[in-house]
Amino acid sequence: MNERNPSPRWYDGITASQWMVLAIASAGWIFDVYEGQLFTIFKTPMLRELVGDHSASVSRHGDIAFALFLIGGAVGGLGFAMLGDRIGRVRVMSLTILVYSFFSALTFFSRSVWEVDALRFLVALGTGGEWAVAAALVAETFPPRARAIASGIFHASSVLGAALASLTGWLVVGPGAWRWGFLVGLAPALLVVWIRASLKEPERWEQAKRAAGQAPVPGADNALADDSSEPAQAFGSLRELLGDRRWRSRALLGLGLAAVGLATYWGIYAWAPELVAEVLGPQVSAETRQKSASLAYLLMNFTGGLLGLLCFAPVANWRGRRFAFVVYHLGALVLVPLTFLGARTYAQTLILLPTMAFFVVGMHAGYAIYFPELFPTRLRATGSSFCFNLGRLVAAGLLIARGVLGSRFDFRYGVVAMASLFLVGLVLLVFAPETRGAELPD
Repeated sequence: MNERNPSPRWYDGITASQWMVLAIASAGWIFDVYEGQLFTIFKTPMLRELVGDHSASVSRHGDIAFALFLIGGAVGGLGFAMLGDRIGRVRVMSLTILVYSFFSALTFFSRSVWEVDALRFLVALGTGGEWAVAAALVAETFPPRARAIASGIFHASSVLGAALASLTGWLVVGPGAWRWGFLVGLAPALLVVWIRASLKEPERWEQAKRAAGQAPVPGADNALADDSSEPAQAFGSLRELLGDRRWRSRALLGLGLAAVGLATYWGIYAWAPELVAEVLGPQVSAETRQKSASLAYLLMNFTGGLLGLLCFAPVANWRGRRFAFVVYHLGALVLVPLTFLGARTYAQTLILLPTMAFFVVGMHAGYAIYFPELFPTRLRATGSSFCFNLGRLVAAGLLIARGVLGSRFDFRYGVVAMASLFLVGLVLLVFAPETRGAELPD
């Protein structure tokens, strides 16, 4: 490196408004994850209260709720993402936050497991849509040299959401305490005020709308509107995404990768609190087990989980997106059986869970980096959401299958069976295009 003209650091030249976009998109994602993780933290005491103290029933209903959450994320994610491509990222991100905050708070009033299931579906409508539009917003705001790191930071902020949920589980304890935990989920709605006051639509999206000859966007500078007589390209079009061979192959590949990551996240990582509780044993009080499980979950998120998420972008910039995904899939394939079959003491569990989290959680940063790079501006949120959120549908089916295994065998073996999905991810990566160093498609 020339000492007089050193290579620019990734953050050199980033403006205050670009940092603001990253901060607000991350805040929305933090609370998105918080709403999802509340159920992970409270599912056992909640389901025991609603269906009785039967471990098989708790496991089965837990997987049903997870599956409905994934299905809701697919439905809302794709619908809101298409809307985000058409009317703007900022407008739709505000709407998704209001949706997931409101329905999470309504869980306070649940009196049956079926009400909980319905509300998990409705919460997921908002959480699924928020990720896609926020990921597209960050990717379109930052220059190419900073895009992977910024997108990685955006997704890594998810550990704060999981940490907030863990902290809620640690502070809110006792019979019926889960209701108050979900009521706190109304707080993210306040983010909408900050979003509407601070953000505007990304210039790349505005230019794409003008270039396509579509109707002016309210508040935009329309002096540069394109007078071309060429037919307008559809924004947020599923027909083009799946009808054009270029985008269809990428969409299906991304869907497969996301299905592996999401199914293993909810079918493996989300059962870490139960592993801690089983290791502690019945001689420990239920309240102590919940607090210990919440603290262990907090630890694994802020150590291995956070480090794995933050390391993905540097590895992806160094050797490519495909290489980074391969490393994380291989690591997860080894660490999951080692953790769930090998942990026998609390100390062992506190060491193995964060190590496993590095790989199982860390690969998710790759979705925020990779998926927006696969699609043109007019389809970026739709394509990213198709990958990430339609992957939830496949993951939901896999979770139901895991629930059957978990009800017939020890839950550890059901979890370990899910680890075979990482082999599927490795096969998919053989066909994945490399996007390192490439401009975003227009």
